[in-house]
Amino acid sequence: MAEIAALIGDTARANMLTALMDGRALTAGELAYIAGVSASTASGHLAKLADANLLSLVKQGRHRYFRLASPLVGNMLESLMAVAAIEGPRRYRPASPRDAALRRARTCYNHLAGRLGVAIADAMIAQQYIMLDDDAGVLTESGTAMLDAWGMNLAALQQQRRIFCKPCLDWSERRPHLGGAVGAGIAAHCFDLGWIDRVRDSRAICITPEGDAGLKARFGICLDQPFDPSG
Repeated sequence: MAEIAALIGDTARANMLTALMDGRALTAGELAYIAGVSASTASGHLAKLADANLLSLVKQGRHRYFRLASPLVGNMLESLMAVAAIEGPRRYRPASPRDAALRRARTCYNHLAGRLGVAIADAMIAQQYIMLDDDAGVLTESGTAMLDAWGMNLAALQQQRRIFCKPCLDWSERRPHLGGAVGAGIAAHCFDLGWIDRVRDSRAICITPEGDAGLKARFGICLDQPFDPSG
């Protein structure tokens, strides 16, 4: 634990890991720019993170791409951010448009977070599609039927070697959004339907007009309005 904490505690490495929390792979040069360090310094940082199994390396032609080694690493980073936001020392930081976009909707490795992710979890709980406690989650029969009708491939999700359904504490909302294979499947399906799109050079995502209509029809939510659990 001390070794992992020491690796993450370095500012440059923390910035690199945070940039990879959307699940995509970035080159060493891109990560050096994000961290504000030279290429040689970035190479040393990345080697340490890869040796500790926090990052995995993918080679494609002349390029080397780095990504988080597993969803577990992404969950750990989101949890650390939640602890820092909720329990850490209070520091004044002026709000920025970038911060607002991340708080509204973002990816947490491969599932949805921010107000959007929490709203989906709230809606699914209110409609008894899922049950969540502090540590685990269950997809109910009605939830299975709904996701099947929506077009998600639940059989493929159940074959994944990862937790099927679980809560993930959201650092900005300070409440859980939906993680695990189900959370990742919902995010992927929203991307496939064109309901959400990535914001360049950010973990933030934008909700398309089709997404606004689809989220309201499927889950009964609209981020510009308070969620009404009664529908």
